[in-house]
Amino acid sequence: MPVYRERLLPTPWMVLVSLLLVPASILILAPVSLPAGIATGIVLYLGVQAAFLVASPLIEVTETELHAGKASIPLALTGEATAHEGADATAERGVRLDARAWLLIRGWVPHVVKVPIVDDADPTPYWIVSTRRPTEMAAAINGSRRPSETA
Repeated sequence: MPVYRERLLPTPWMVLVSLLLVPASILILAPVSLPAGIATGIVLYLGVQAAFLVASPLIEVTETELHAGKASIPLALTGEATAHEGADATAERGVRLDARAWLLIRGWVPHVVKVPIVDDADPTPYWIVSTRRPTEMAAAINGSRRPSETA
């Protein structure tokens, strides 16, 4: 049962901008057939929306694991998660980024959570995961992790 769950869907402006496919298709196909241009534009728009949905990763924190997209890690192998917003999040994705870090970032999601990896056998020092609710996600990770170690 998930303690925290979020899907990184595109922002509304990306959905609106993709609407430009409809008039572009009409403009291109109007000399041939106006109905074909309209139909093609609608099909392209719906296809892009479906691609947005399929390509949007799911982030889930359970009692024992962190799932980010297709990757997962037991919470017993993680350290204290920290939330980063604004310029701090930009620095974590940029100048402070370790090249060995595992990333699940999306450009349209401004905040990140940094999750240190404490497994000595894992060369990855930490995970950086985009999220719209960084404080909630970090609290879910920290609150769900290793009850036997915090006692």
